[in-house]
Amino acid sequence: MSREQISAHLGDADVKNALAELQAAYDGRGVVLVERGKRYQFQTAPDLAHLLRREKEQSRNLSRAATEVLAIIAYHEPVSRAEIEAIRGVQTSGGTLDVLMEAGWVRAAGRREVPGRPVIYATTPDFLSHFGLATRKDLPGLDELKAAGLLDPVDDAYDDMVAQKEEQLAAAEAAAAEEEAQAAADDAELLENPDDNA
Repeated sequence: MSREQISAHLGDADVKNALAELQAAYDGRGVVLVERGKRYQFQTAPDLAHLLRREKEQSRNLSRAATEVLAIIAYHEPVSRAEIEAIRGVQTSGGTLDVLMEAGWVRAAGRREVPGRPVIYATTPDFLSHFGLATRKDLPGLDELKAAGLLDPVDDAYDDMVAQKEEQLAAAEAAAAEEEAQAAADDAELLENPDDNA
């Protein structure tokens, strides 16, 4: 529940200090009070989570497209489908967004006030809770992603592409220079022996 909801249940009382005291009181116990997306919830302490984990875990394998869309929404929210497609560079199927909404990680957050009034999407508190984030500010930055090795393949591919283009350009320039030299040699031969070619 959010702080406002808790306060409403208690006759509009100021609950900020009480929540801080509860967090301190439960710190170090088997259950802790945490804030996820401006909502408070009790959850198992991280050091005891392995004891309550079920043997059969239901895994949600997202497609690459769904993972890309989720990342774009998380980093750029609120964002429309057209904006997602512009960032990805390909069309996004409605099914991809449906999968993320069914998982409870993405929600429709209203409509953008532009012609056509497109639906805009944002992440949910369940998204923050699932990934253990207090707020979206806890998402890893560019430096952290590079340090984790998640962006190196992209950088390497880009560097390889640039190197390949430079090699092609150098080869084309060398071929043009050779052609030019051959043409100059042919012209010089014509000038030296004008009678042979007449």
